[in-house]
Amino acid sequence: MLVKPVLILFCLLELSNAAALYFAPGTRYANAVGVFRAWEQSKQYPEIHDLVRYLVYWVAGAKLIFLLLLAVIVIFGDVEIQRLSLAALALGTASFFWRLYPLIRKMDRGGQIEPENYSKVLGLMILVFIAAFILAALV
Repeated sequence: MLVKPVLILFCLLELSNAAALYFAPGTRYANAVGVFRAWEQSKQYPEIHDLVRYLVYWVAGAKLIFLLLLAVIVIFGDVEIQRLSLAALALGTASFFWRLYPLIRKMDRGGQIEPENYSKVLGLMILVFIAAFILAALV
């Protein structure tokens, strides 16, 4: 049964992302915001940088809430609830392609992302997550 291992692996990956956003938001690892050239540029404008930092921490906090709820599902939910949570994860994760992917592709093409083609790698990684959620829910 793949349900619980997939959920736990996803929780660990997202926990590393939340930690990076809270404690090292400028890093290029764990999907933090260091890949965006605007992160460093925003530091030249303290008011803008404060807003950017606020939004980064807001995302980290939302991830933490989500992760804690998912941990409750992993620990206390039965297999059916865990499978349904995978379906919800697949659907929610797919929303990336609605607004975020077009925006990051635009920034990548405009030279605002480093490394170059990061948006393609991120898009592929998210597709793999969605496929893993669906596969684990069906098996």
